[in-house]
Amino acid sequence: MLLFTPGPTPTPEIIRQAMAVPTLHHRTKEFESYFEFCRIKLIELINMQDVLMLASSGSGAMEASVRTFCKKPLCINSGKFGERFVKIAKAYNMPFIEILNDWDTAPSSDEVAKILNEDREIDSICIQMCESAGGLRHNVEDIAKVAKEINKNIVVIVDAITALGVEEIDTANIDVLIGGSQKAFMLPPGMAMIGLSNLALDLIDKNDIGFYFNLKTELKNQRKNTTAWTSPTTIIIGLAKYFEIANMKDIYKDTKQRAIATREALKALNLKIYPKNPALAMTTIYSEDSLKIRKILKDKYEVNIAGGQDKLKDSIFRINHMGIIPVNEAVWVVNAIELTLNELHMRAFDGTAGRVFLENYYKQG
Repeated sequence: MLLFTPGPTPTPEIIRQAMAVPTLHHRTKEFESYFEFCRIKLIELINMQDVLMLASSGSGAMEASVRTFCKKPLCINSGKFGERFVKIAKAYNMPFIEILNDWDTAPSSDEVAKILNEDREIDSICIQMCESAGGLRHNVEDIAKVAKEINKNIVVIVDAITALGVEEIDTANIDVLIGGSQKAFMLPPGMAMIGLSNLALDLIDKNDIGFYFNLKTELKNQRKNTTAWTSPTTIIIGLAKYFEIANMKDIYKDTKQRAIATREALKALNLKIYPKNPALAMTTIYSEDSLKIRKILKDKYEVNIAGGQDKLKDSIFRINHMGIIPVNEAVWVVNAIELTLNELHMRAFDGTAGRVFLENYYKQG
């Protein structure tokens, strides 16, 4: 079965083997060397001042960030994960402002600027780089730049769980960048990462908040290459192996090529791309026959892709592009979709998907 869901992604054999070594105790020099290596590589990857690794899902890092950095956030809600920032603020009885959009539509930097100029109590922005509920890419870089021009001390918190490791991210105006192990890093779920700017580090020092998600306590320990609580040791060993084998420049290039080639192939089958500004992490197709398509793909062609959530549960399907994916597997997926459309009498199979994919993939290369 080919796993092409946008998280969790399949773990390559070389990383599985690395994680299969006898368990290391998290309070040993041997493990600390893995931890130090991963800290160095993550800081290089995100180009920020410091980084934290937490034994939690990405949602834990989102909660820790809102709790630590926000008093009145502006929450950008273009899907389930933007909604999650709203729910976290509500859980802490925190005042917030919300920009609520359809899941295929991103707010403009002008919309954000208008709200920030009207309400000077807003001290933070919470936004997804890729809103994976619908595959939408927010223009985070422009929004962050405009926000900093209005208020240099505003804290820009970015959920980049489905962007980190997918594309090179400009973090110049980002203060908190959240990642997760189970997406582009191709590891099991269970670890979150938080990149931190100088502004974020100053606030952590001032805001000694919480217990398990106390970032001040965690930062103090992690700068010594250990953790406040039990580390996700196996995942960190897997991350170290990922950084050993990964050439990020090549991964960024190949991910973009596959994403564009997949979209062109599916558009050639007269399928509709759902988001107005698609993220590179996935291709999202709007189709009233989404459930039927996914069932045939899984049962007959052994391709497991994701559906939607909530209001889009039965009307979209999502194809992953994150991680190191062989070209032949990506071609098989679009061919399988064309074969499925043939079975549903939606379009006769003629090999268009594979041909268009390969033309576009190698044209970019």
